[in-house]
Amino acid sequence: MEHSLQAAGLADILERVLDKGIVIAGDISISLVEVDLLNIRLRLVVASVDRAMAMGINWWQADPHLNAQARELQEENRMLRERLDKLEHALATTSQEIAHVG
Repeated sequence: MEHSLQAAGLADILERVLDKGIVIAGDISISLVEVDLLNIRLRLVVASVDRAMAMGINWWQADPHLNAQARELQEENRMLRERLDKLEHALATTSQEIAHVG
């Protein structure tokens, strides 16, 4: 009985944390003779997906490793850049030819 109450208590705590969100922040600095050798800034946000989106955190939607649509957009962007490079090169070549003739 006690084990199930502890599990229920832990589940309630987890549900509250995910619903409200929690931020853990910390800085670590290692110095030697007043010379900074290493600085680490840690920021951790624990929240449900709905709560994270309400806070404006949605990086997974644009990550091409996690989202097929983002992967497609990345490929389309690459192809458009290649086309733009070709057009710019053709325009520059044409402009040089016109300047040389004129």
